[in-house]
Amino acid sequence: MMLTLHKPDEIFSLRHLPTWLMLTFAAGCVNATALVACERFVTHVTGTVTRLGMEVARVRVLLDFAIVLAFFIAGAMASSALINARAHRGKRPLHAAPLVMVAFATAGVALAGHAGLLGSFGGTVDEPGDFVLLSVLSFASGLQNAAVATSTGLLVRTTHLTGPATDLGIHLVELAYVQGDAKRTARRHALLRGGKILAFAVGAAAGVTLAHSIGYLAFLVPAAIVLTGTVLSFLDVGKRDRPALGTPSQPGEPRVTAAPST
Repeated sequence: MMLTLHKPDEIFSLRHLPTWLMLTFAAGCVNATALVACERFVTHVTGTVTRLGMEVARVRVLLDFAIVLAFFIAGAMASSALINARAHRGKRPLHAAPLVMVAFATAGVALAGHAGLLGSFGGTVDEPGDFVLLSVLSFASGLQNAAVATSTGLLVRTTHLTGPATDLGIHLVELAYVQGDAKRTARRHALLRGGKILAFAVGAAAGVTLAHSIGYLAFLVPAAIVLTGTVLSFLDVGKRDRPALGTPSQPGEPRVTAAPST
């Protein structure tokens, strides 16, 4: 059974393209809101590993970043168990399940925090509730990134920007030198990467604004957005997709496939 839910030429369809931008927006919103809540990022794995190396002399601070990394990996493993492991055992992969879990986990953090179960909103990682917050959000981020990556054949990731920024530079140069279908493919890839960078930044701006006004309840916004994206692109995917941006739609004309990316 195939692990990939979305074929390369379907990723850029008008049906699914908004989903990747919404999920990236949600990740930016969660990341920024977590920073306001306890001064820690939860989707920035590169920065987390850097701080792990920097804080080896301070055990408590080291533990903060170790938790973020460990639960992010655990979330990716859980997603793989629901998709990859089931497929290898001959069962139907549950592509939507990890993202539904992300939405409910993020909403759960919002409601638990609002009820006072996670301690005060803002400041550093000082209370047990802060560790719970980091653990749940990091786990959810790992779930989301792995689910989208697996379902798109590793073509799309939605919780980090290092790969998309690199790809954007590559495809912008390609646009200057290639022609025909190759140029169309490079343009679609560049637009997707540029759109994801913008969506993450806008999501972060929304997260900060919401966090300062409604505290923990700010997490309800990315939770709702993730659930919406799940419905659009991970449930009832048998619907016929609309043509991808920049691809020919007439019968008999070639369909452009996407180049491998991250």
